[in-house]
Amino acid sequence: MALLRHDLRTLWGSWLVRLWFATSALLTFFLLTANWGKFQTAPLIASLLFPYLVFPWFLVAVVLGVSPVSGSRAEALADGFLSRPVTRYEYLFAAWAARVLTVVGTYLAVIVPAVVLAVFANRPVADDAVTVYGVLGSLGVVSLVLTLLVSLGFLLGTLLRRPLLSVVVLIFVWVPINLILNTFSLEELSPISLNQAIPTLLRQPWSEAEPDTEEPLGDDEAEIYAQQAAAVVNWLAGAQSPPPQSKNDFLHRDNYEDFSLLRVLLGYGIPTLAAVALATLCFCSRDL
Repeated sequence: MALLRHDLRTLWGSWLVRLWFATSALLTFFLLTANWGKFQTAPLIASLLFPYLVFPWFLVAVVLGVSPVSGSRAEALADGFLSRPVTRYEYLFAAWAARVLTVVGTYLAVIVPAVVLAVFANRPVADDAVTVYGVLGSLGVVSLVLTLLVSLGFLLGTLLRRPLLSVVVLIFVWVPINLILNTFSLEELSPISLNQAIPTLLRQPWSEAEPDTEEPLGDDEAEIYAQQAAAVVNWLAGAQSPPPQSKNDFLHRDNYEDFSLLRVLLGYGIPTLAAVALATLCFCSRDL
């Protein structure tokens, strides 16, 4: 707990976290105001979650994850382990937990007020069948994806020992894989597909036995959101944005009718546990 509190104070005192918090709040406010009268509640919330799932905030999660056990810091820890009653596992778990809490806490501190405002405010759009289960599930899966990114950075920082190299390698691996997986609509593995499935999750009831009150997504709202999100995806892929079409597939790709929250949790949760376990094994067996 002492290590955890120390790392949390250090992280929240850094300019990176402070600048990210301020920039994230400004971008969320901009997206909220720009789409206030255009989107129904579900696609509006999905547009707010897009920067955290796809681009650009995954970069911050990766950068924060690679630093605790890379470079000369790992060598400096040896004296601490030998002279203080701190085990390697305690240090690793405290460092990982502090970064996860910082990333997820910043995300929730920014996004929760915006989501509450979008759900309960009286906006000039048609009513949407957003459920409490859907909102909590959506916030939870995005938190899990951010935790996975921190854990992958944690793993590469341990394996490669160089923070900058670890960040570059993870970016050049993470982005192409997500673009490829997105073509198969695998929301359990691709954050891009998961963002497309968020409107479906937001409208899911607590129990499948409850009556389905889902309303179809308006064509205008879906088209606007699709153009915005597809433009970012095409930019990441280095391709030119296609001309606007009257009917798009970004949000309506099979409508994600078979969406399963359990599969999504397993799809991101298992790699997270594996990354932390491999980082711990590597650190304890090779470094110290």
